[in-house]
Amino acid sequence: MIRQLLLLLHLLGAIAWLGGMFFAYFCLRPAAAEVLSPPERLPLWAATFARFLPYMAVAVLLILATGLAMLLPAGFPAAPLGWHVMLAVGVAMAAVFAYIYLGLFPKLRAHCAASAWAPAAQVLNRIRQLVALNLALGLLVVLAAVSAR
Repeated sequence: MIRQLLLLLHLLGAIAWLGGMFFAYFCLRPAAAEVLSPPERLPLWAATFARFLPYMAVAVLLILATGLAMLLPAGFPAAPLGWHVMLAVGVAMAAVFAYIYLGLFPKLRAHCAASAWAPAAQVLNRIRQLVALNLALGLLVVLAAVSAR
């Protein structure tokens, strides 16, 4: 029963994180670029991230905690290769997320508050690149999850 609860929480966190990144990258980003000028678009992203990133911080911590809680009883040597891949790539994804949330997002917010659109656009572009990286890494984690036996 506990393992199923851990797995459920793990999957809910992963769905929220990957789904949120997919939505932001493939839906919100092109729509915002299509209908908003940079002075409107950049504050929209800052406001969106202000809401999205705290939820994702919870999801990332939940994913890491539940993943470890399921891995440790099995033991590292007995764990399937896919679990090791999920752990390694998940930690890398969490590091990328932490850099976005703690490093880049405050800069985006500050540039938007100062109406410094060119630097804000540069920061947003870097966030976009890192979200694309995390989406690719997330696909690798999903492949590892379905290959794990």
